[in-house]
Amino acid sequence: MFRWLMVVFLALLLINRLVPWLKKLGFGALPGDFRFRLFGQEFFVPLASTVLLSLVCGVISKLI
Repeated sequence: MFRWLMVVFLALLLINRLVPWLKKLGFGALPGDFRFRLFGQEFFVPLASTVLLSLVCGVISKLI
């Protein structure tokens, strides 16, 4: 259980570091990515970006 928590934590740190770079490439601004405000806070749901990044990771893992 602890190992999975560490993996999730490290993945979140990596994603947090890559977000500015990914925004320059256009991720987070795809048609299926939703931004909305609720009670004064902005929420972001990156559905299309998540699917695209999953496909890219899948193709890379198949090649390796």
